[in-house]
Amino acid sequence: MRILFVHQNFPGQWVHLARHYDALPEHEVVAIRHSANKRPDIVRTIDYDFAETRPNCIYPLGDHFAVRTGRAAAVADAAQKLKDEGFYPDVIAGHAGWGETLFLKEIFPDARQIVYAEFFYRSTGADANFDPEFAAPADHRSGYGSVARNAAMVAALAYADRGLAPTEWQRSVYEPMLRERIEVIHDGVDTNLVKPDDKAFIKLAKGTITMKPGDELITFVNRNLEPYRGYHQMMRALPKILAERPNARIVIVGGDSVSYGKPAPKGKTWRQIFFEEVKDRIDVSRVHFVGKVPYPLFLNLLQVSAAHVYLTYPFVLSWSMIEAMSAGCLVIGSKTAPVEEVIRDGENGVLVDFFDPDAIANAVIDALKRPQRYKKMRARARKDAIAGYDLKTVSMPKLTDLFERMAAGKA
Repeated sequence: MRILFVHQNFPGQWVHLARHYDALPEHEVVAIRHSANKRPDIVRTIDYDFAETRPNCIYPLGDHFAVRTGRAAAVADAAQKLKDEGFYPDVIAGHAGWGETLFLKEIFPDARQIVYAEFFYRSTGADANFDPEFAAPADHRSGYGSVARNAAMVAALAYADRGLAPTEWQRSVYEPMLRERIEVIHDGVDTNLVKPDDKAFIKLAKGTITMKPGDELITFVNRNLEPYRGYHQMMRALPKILAERPNARIVIVGGDSVSYGKPAPKGKTWRQIFFEEVKDRIDVSRVHFVGKVPYPLFLNLLQVSAAHVYLTYPFVLSWSMIEAMSAGCLVIGSKTAPVEEVIRDGENGVLVDFFDPDAIANAVIDALKRPQRYKKMRARARKDAIAGYDLKTVSMPKLTDLFERMAAGKA
């Protein structure tokens, strides 16, 4: 096969597949990415240039789609250069959300196209207005934005031969006519790499404190610390946790930007806002904000963790939650989709009310107080991660089958 991957942040979700096919001499792999992406090349890569500025449409609800079409044109221009060099892909793999694939049928009409169908916005029943604390005033216009944001994704799926969603719930939020075009295959986790390690340790407070498995370490991990991922509820649970467990420490991983939700008020970050809310009621020396960390350190944190808290609006499931299960963590997750698709309360983890900091605190306290009670849950979590999400034995065979079916022109 000749495969063209398209993703502004390449490799993104395509990292394992790109490496897999590039390592096989019978395949040719090329990627198109945004020029601002400075990640190391893992395959032959070309850049496209695009400055994402607000287009100021006469109708502002069209701004989102206008930006996507601008990005699509830039990608198509880069693809034309590949075509001029004699590269004609059998399969094109992109992401529905960025609009990058919209015009590629015009360049490569015979190529089969797969788009990553990560999320379809809804005015009700998903992330929008899920959290009353940040909900917009409800009126007949409140859902317009969700519909407008979906325009590029609908078009991407209309021109694609197949969509790909990582969870059943993420597929379910699409309209039925689109849902039929989407297969569910998780990206996969390398469970041979992400596994328990009794000898793991981490150092905190500039190396003055060492923690190892069995110590009362609480972990909370997100790309960025924001309400979409329950950062505010985690912080509100801390006063009770730290008061009742004087030896407990919490490591909070994540940046100060925003990945999904609205930005914090000007001049502030969500991390600052909710830390300020509780700092006078906690021992701040036991709360460790470490920002974004290298992957080996992230794995060590999971291997040492006594309780891993994962909270989210009904939205995209983070890789980190499956990785935590694979590492043998006790995952304390929110009773929200798609967490409930993976975590079964009392079997392979604990589910808590997203809006109840006391319930979150009580679950963490019990995990620290009675670790033996949760030993089987941790083992089951790893077993389920291997059975349902292992990269080599589950995800990769399904993904390569999809690509090979598409290249062969099969449904």
